[in-house]
This record gives sequence, structure tokens and C-alpha cells, in this order.
Amino acid sequence: MDHQLLEEGSQLTLDFTKLGKVAACGEDVVPAVAQDLDSGEVLIVGYVNQLALDTALKEKKATFWSTSRNELWIKGLTSGNYLELVETCVNCEQNSILYRVRQVGSGACHTNGADGNARHGCYYRSLQEDGTLAFREGLE
Repeated sequence: MDHQLLEEGSQLTLDFTKLGKVAACGEDVVPAVAQDLDSGEVLIVGYVNQLALDTALKEKKATFWSTSRNELWIKGLTSGNYLELVETCVNCEQNSILYRVRQVGSGACHTNGADGNARHGCYYRSLQEDGTLAFREGLE
């Protein structure tokens, strides 16, 4: 699918094959959620392996394992939009990570809003009753 339509369109096209792709990357990973410490907003969801977690704790920056590129991904390394790691939480079953972060830069998402800057977080659209997607107010 065209990335422009996927990231900016109003048609719902969820990738229900994602977990199969994650499993096929060959790395042992767990889900990792980055949450804005001050607002509580969920900014991004990714995956971490041991190297990504160790790097995050050492560098104090949210770090993930890119399951599509199969490589370490320090969020913001190329864009400058880092997620400063304030606290790392582990769920009760120890099968997911919650990064509590403060943003450094214009936003956490790789897509840009109408102003040309990175969006604050990746959850900038909401699912409507008719099954379409709509931009959340102020997040176009």
C-alpha cells in the first residue's frame, strides 16, 4: 500500500500480519510502549530485545529493535527527535516494557503534521463509527 494513503488517508487498513513479521525477524523481542511522562499520551509502540533495553538504560533514550530493518533503533538518532528516558516499567508478566519519556525535539512520530513538523505521537487519527479514520482535533 502507498505510504501516503496509509499514513494520511481515511481508509482503515490494519496490518494484521504484523506479529507474524515480528516473529519472522528472528529476534526475541517484547512490545515496548513510549508514554509521555507529563501528559500520559501513548506516543509510539515498538519492540525491544536485550540489546535495545540495555542501550536505552545506558543512553537514557527510548531505544527499540526495528523488526522491519532487523537493527537497533535509537529513536531520534537521525531526526533529532529523541525520547528522553525518565523511567522504565515492566508489566506483571514481564513480557512488555513501558518507557516513560520526555520528548526532546518536535515530535515522536515519523510522519509530519500540517505545520511540517513531526507529529507529537503516532496516534493522531481515530476510528469513526462508519469504519473510516479521522484526524484527531489539532493533530492534522
